[in-house]
Amino acid sequence: MARTKETRANAAPGAGTIFALRAIGLMLLARWLFSMAQMDLGASLSAMVSSPWACINLVFLFLLIFLPGARAVAERPFHPLPQWLRQALRLFAFLGFLFAVWSVGAFAASAGWRRAAQAVAATNGWLLAAPALYAAVVWICRPRALWRTNIAARRYAIGRYAVALDPATRTVVVWAERRKVGQYDARELSVRWAAAPSVNVPPAPVVAFGVAGEPGGPAAPLGAPALARGGFGRRPKIELLWDSPAAAGHNRQTVFRAALNTEGDRVAARALDTSLRQV
Repeated sequence: MARTKETRANAAPGAGTIFALRAIGLMLLARWLFSMAQMDLGASLSAMVSSPWACINLVFLFLLIFLPGARAVAERPFHPLPQWLRQALRLFAFLGFLFAVWSVGAFAASAGWRRAAQAVAATNGWLLAAPALYAAVVWICRPRALWRTNIAARRYAIGRYAVALDPATRTVVVWAERRKVGQYDARELSVRWAAAPSVNVPPAPVVAFGVAGEPGGPAAPLGAPALARGGFGRRPKIELLWDSPAAAGHNRQTVFRAALNTEGDRVAARALDTSLRQV
């Protein structure tokens, strides 16, 4: 069978994430060089040497622009970055966001809101754009599953966990972000619902996967408890349990525990529960 040749118009999933991070890095670098150009070269170099924050920014910009080890792969569309790089960028960006917000807030508190607004206009909005760029890096590098839920392909995304079920071999592979948790026999796995079902919502009917709708999107509600948010705004949770009679010392182990933050997580959890019951 002829394979689809990837072109510039048909980029691999994850290429947009790499492009966005490098674009943010180039914008931060251009602004930094512009600020240094307005100062004396010797004074700017001495200030960089004596400032730990400048060294942190240099490391952050290097990682953000060059992205060592980043590669867009179709098998992990939401994780083109190595785990260490994603965590490092998230940490540096969070520190940069806190520093930028603190600097702008301290200046506005000491100089007043009128002078602060004049400073924002004089810098063409950079005092507000810089924290937004750091926050964008934190959001892009947030914990995510490897893929979106695709019920027809037996792929489920619940929080930062991704589950792939192979009905032919009856095996399940679980991923925590980009790290492989393990491979299990599907008949030894079960879903435990940590929240009680809603009393006013009847159980949804079981729907066969052959009529589950288009790939990649949820179909009708599947056979599982209808979850309601607990007291004090607590989100319902599920646990994926592994009960293997043949594995000594591994009976009734928790593979992962995840909160159902979105409706997509709830649909994926119901679909995974129904799929494991049908294996």
